[in-house]
Parts: sequence; structure tokens; C-alpha cells
Amino acid sequence: MLIAILSLGLFLAACGGGDSEESTGGEEANGGEEANGGEESNEESEGESSEGSGDGEFEEQEWQIVTEELQGEVQYEYAAEFASRIEEKTDGAITVEPLEYGALGSEVNQAQLLQQGGVEMAVMSPGFTGGQVPDGQIFSLHYFFPADPELTQEVLTNSEALNTDLRAKYEEHNISPLSFWTEGSMAWTSNVGIESPSDWEGLNMRVQESPLMRETYDAYGATVQSLSWGELYTALDRETVDAQENPLFFIESASFHEVQDTVTISNHNNYIAMTTVNTDWYNGLSDAEKDLIDETVAEMQEWVFDEQKQQNEAGLQAIEEDTEIIRLTDEQIAEFKEAAEPVHEFYRNEVEGIDPDLYDKLKEEIAEITGE
Repeated sequence: MLIAILSLGLFLAACGGGDSEESTGGEEANGGEEANGGEESNEESEGESSEGSGDGEFEEQEWQIVTEELQGEVQYEYAAEFASRIEEKTDGAITVEPLEYGALGSEVNQAQLLQQGGVEMAVMSPGFTGGQVPDGQIFSLHYFFPADPELTQEVLTNSEALNTDLRAKYEEHNISPLSFWTEGSMAWTSNVGIESPSDWEGLNMRVQESPLMRETYDAYGATVQSLSWGELYTALDRETVDAQENPLFFIESASFHEVQDTVTISNHNNYIAMTTVNTDWYNGLSDAEKDLIDETVAEMQEWVFDEQKQQNEAGLQAIEEDTEIIRLTDEQIAEFKEAAEPVHEFYRNEVEGIDPDLYDKLKEEIAEITGE
């Protein structure tokens, strides 16, 4: 049953090798202030602070930002650009190390590390936190967000339901989403050529660790299997799973089209990423450091939209050379929308832990932006 699947146990399990790093600097400073030594301690602190940048605003420090993708792919390139901007703005006082997928384990491992404070920042998909923050599964709903990635990006950037209400729910688990952004429209790959919901019957679909994804593909008649993407190519090649969904750039980069005969352009969803920080770490930063991060994250919204667009266009061009591309018609999309609609109601009314008001608020925000 779905409620059983939503247990927090899996997500909160300890991550091998991912012990939290506790900062004791503030405690030591307070404990070490003697009646005759407080002034000296302050002077030392000011001297250390001044080494970082020309105006002494930032102390020298190193941060890490872990991603779910490899070098050259959207998330990693986002992290690298973010790191470059932070270093430039602080005259090298703050350096940020971008980490590609696998450096710290699977997607779930990485999310655990962020929560525990093993890394300061992460780019992650809400799909891998659906068992912990049920409301985050809203991004899994088919034909809920606009089909046009540009409109979806506008929703993600400006939505109060997401950037205030949903953020607060993640912060209950020590994760702060600073922004949401699209990596492009999702497409299906398979060997059968998916053109209607009935084509899913009997197929074993790979999904993220999200109970709602299971419900969605069950509505189409498919079975599902949760796999890290690092295992997916082999599973498709051996036909232990029959289909998967991803943006076009990722399908090409991961070579999934080499072991699948068809790609269906369905526009059923966008792949959503979050720029996140460990909440305790972020709250412990100075105002100047918080402003630095927030300003850079805001700047990156336009940059990453252009980056994903370029990568997805290039990915489609490469895939088209040796793979059958199926573009769903309006009539075919209407058939999928009809099949997916009951899952929207299931999400709102029956998934344990869901805030129906957040769903309603986001739905209204989407309608205002799309005019529908």
C-alpha cells in the first residue's frame, strides 16, 4: 500500500561513509573567552576574515555541491557555473567544489549526506525525497505542469506554493530548497513505441524512489521498478526493465537510446531539479554569505534554462540519427491526460502527509501563468 511505502525509514537510514561534520568553532570561541583575552580573540578573528577578499567581507572557506549527473550534463554544469560565480564574487575567498554523480554514492545517499551535514549543498530531484517529504511528489504528476518548459520555469521561479510553502516542509528535515528549475521536458524510451496508455500494459517501467510514480504508471497498466540511474543502462540492455523517462539530453548522454528502439516525445512532465543547502549550515552563515548564495542562485535561473535548452536540442539531434522518434498528437495527449487525471485526485486526497492547500495553491498559480 502507498502509505506503507511512504515510511521515512529508507531515507533516514545512515549513509555509509557519510558521517556528519559538526562545526564547533562558535562553541570554542565562546568557551575560550577569558576576561583578559576577549579583545585579543576578536582581533585574531578580524585578521583571519580580512585574508579572504579585498574588503574582508568573507572568510576563506571551502564548500561542496554534489549533483546527480556527470560532468558535461546540466546539473554538473550548473554546479560548476555556480562555483565559478561564487569564487569570482569573493575574490577567491570562498571556493566551491562541484561533485558529479557517484562521488558520494547514489542519489538517495547524496540526499542523506546533505541532510546530515556531510555536504553543504546539493542539486537534487524531488523524486528521490518523495518518501520523506510527500508533497515533493507533486512534480511527478503527469500533465499537471505546463508542457512548455519556459512556462514551467516561470512557475518554478515565482511560485509561492513551492518557494515558501514547500520549502518549509523540506526544512523540517534539514534541507532548504533555494530554487526549483527545469531540466527540460521528459520523454519515454521503450522497445514497443508508446503512443497510448494501453501500450504500457505489461511493461516494467523504471522509476525514482517515489510512491506517486508507482501510482501513475499503475494507472497506465505498467509495473514499476525503482533503480538508480547508474544501474539503468544495464537493466534496459538485459530487458529487466522495459522503459524509462528522462529529458532528451540525458537519454543521449547516458546512451539509453542505444538499448531502446523508440523515444516518445510526450511532454507529460518536466524533470525538476532543486538547488538545496543543509538548513543548519545555511542558517549559521553570516548575512553577507547568505546574500551571496541567494543572489547567485537567483541569477542562475536564466542561465540554467538556456543551458538545458541547448543540451536538449543537441540531444534530440543526436538521438534522431538512429532512433525512431514518436511525437504524440494532441488527440493522443488528451488520452494520456484522461488516464492521468485520477492520479491528481489521488495525490491530493489520499496520499498521507499531503497538504491539499499547497496543491490547490500551486494549481491556481499555474492557471494564472498559463491562462487556462
